[in-house]
Amino acid sequence: MEEGWSYRQLREQFGIKSDAQIAEWVKKVKNNELLEDNRGKWNKKYFNSLEEENAYLKAQVEYLKKRNPNLHGKEWS
Repeated sequence: MEEGWSYRQLREQFGIKSDAQIAEWVKKVKNNELLEDNRGKWNKKYFNSLEEENAYLKAQVEYLKKRNPNLHGKEWS
């Protein structure tokens, strides 16, 4: 590291849980990329019509039902 800090020192000093996260940040800085926080941001989809959006959402629901069959049809108490 340029400042002479090890990944371990950085983790402990700043409460970072992963060497991989630090390595990713170092890589971005070396490549002159921005360090943006995209947590919680959705990839906004644009549709030409409500019907197109509805079809997309229905397909998503069906996909999720297949991936999580134990959740389908159960009511929470």
